Amino acid sequence: MSLESVRAFLAERAPDLQVIESEGSTATVHEAAQMHGVEPGRIAKTLAFRGPDDRAFLVVVRGDARIDNAKMKAAFNGRTKMLDPAQVLALTGHPVGGVCPFGLVTPLPVYCDASLRAFDEVVPAAGATNSAVRLSPERLAALADGQWVDVCQPSA
Repeated sequence: MSLESVRAFLAERAPDLQVIESEGSTATVHEAAQMHGVEPGRIAKTLAFRGPDDRAFLVVVRGDARIDNAKMKAAFNGRTKMLDPAQVLALTGHPVGGVCPFGLVTPLPVYCDASLRAFDEVVPAAGATNSAVRLSPERLAALADGQWVDVCQPSA
């Protein structure tokens, strides 16, 4: 169902983009980078959080980035908490390892970390642990109605 919701979303909003399905798992950044022949930073991982106001939201970051707790607290006006896999599946319709900001079962605010802008093309998952799509960070943000934030630690 999740992969189909992403396909339907892209068919409506970005018919030129193709979902890439692989034989093996791309559920981790390392697996996805190997499968797609890119550096880990180009994998756009989507993380789910609950904010201090109890609302859920997604943050898309480069694959090798780490969240900076102080920046998150400042950006979202208080302490945030990552959602567990069951909560992620229930809110997004996507399993952990396949989460992306497209084809969500629940409309959620999407934030894209500025770290993605280091690349001309990124590879987010596409609703399943063996699917992805290639697009520019700017297009990812536009399709997801995302807002840009700075919530990651600087790259090493």
